Amino acid sequence: MSSPRLTIVVPTFNERGNIAELVRRVDAAFGPAGGWEMVFVDDNSPDATAELVKQLAQSDPRVRCLRRVHRRGLSGACIEGMLSSSAPYVAVMDADLQHDETVLPRMLERLEAGNLDLIVGSRLSSDGSAGGGLSAKREASSRIVAAIVARFFPRGVNDVLSGFFMMRRDAFDRLAPELEQSGFKILADILITAGDSLRTEEIGFDFRPRHAGESKLDSRVVLDFAGLLLNKLSRGLLPVRFVFFATVGASGVIVHLIVLRLALITMGLSFAVAQSLATLIAMTWNFYINNLITYRDSRLRGGAFISGLLLFYVVCGVGAVANVGMANWLFMREPTWWLAGIAGAAVGAIWNYALSSSIVWRKK
Repeated sequence: MSSPRLTIVVPTFNERGNIAELVRRVDAAFGPAGGWEMVFVDDNSPDATAELVKQLAQSDPRVRCLRRVHRRGLSGACIEGMLSSSAPYVAVMDADLQHDETVLPRMLERLEAGNLDLIVGSRLSSDGSAGGGLSAKREASSRIVAAIVARFFPRGVNDVLSGFFMMRRDAFDRLAPELEQSGFKILADILITAGDSLRTEEIGFDFRPRHAGESKLDSRVVLDFAGLLLNKLSRGLLPVRFVFFATVGASGVIVHLIVLRLALITMGLSFAVAQSLATLIAMTWNFYINNLITYRDSRLRGGAFISGLLLFYVVCGVGAVANVGMANWLFMREPTWWLAGIAGAAVGAIWNYALSSSIVWRKK
């Protein structure tokens, strides 16, 4: 078989019911011209998606499976899939059949003309439509993010949250080391990282309803984008997860103060008891929100949720000791209370983040 001109990367998690139909539709879209291969990057799906892909690959050499274990995340899956390609062009699309595969040959034709580096399948352009495949909340989220990108990072792309695009592989290879592995919006990351170095164009398509299975995305895509934006503005010094973790920690301070006030005024507790109660509730709040948002790709459920909560209490307890120790050490040398307090809080936050990531929400 001759080398493919195009590698189509399809990230999957529990998409077994869509795989065969997607391959059939892509084959029909390209027809006898062929020239494509499809790499399914599966995050160890419980529904045995990877096993089905490997069965198809035995009879169709254009189909490949890249199964990832101990790793989760749509952006990371897309990056690894594209890096596995030797074709001159790479595309990314979802497995749920919401993306219009008939647009792929047109995308490839435009790129092969040599005047473009990236083509985005757009739901928000004049010739595109969200149709019945995008909820009102998710469409609003897409438009909010598009407006932010247009304001701060003008590149002529409306649908920066699209998961459907094609680009030159050499252009991607150049950007890959700077892309963020966590998160769900690889296209936004590519656009922000590339700056004005990519020649881009949009092709509209009608976003279809999901064929089978359940959507993995929700209205929190705006939060994902905010974390990505801060990561890029800090030149990678602030990981996306740490941005979320620190934001949740700040909300925990507010919860702590509210509970402390209520315990002192309403319940009439002593300060020591009220402080202990407020600390416990704030830590519980932080764990719940982090499990819901920050580590949602490693979300703990059932018994793992309870054991994770208890482990989080221990981690935060040690972090509190580090917080007080650093603040006291600094205050002894520079008696500026607010500076010592901020330094201690920063050390505690970094400690809690590092241990929470490696112990509480460790990959299994």
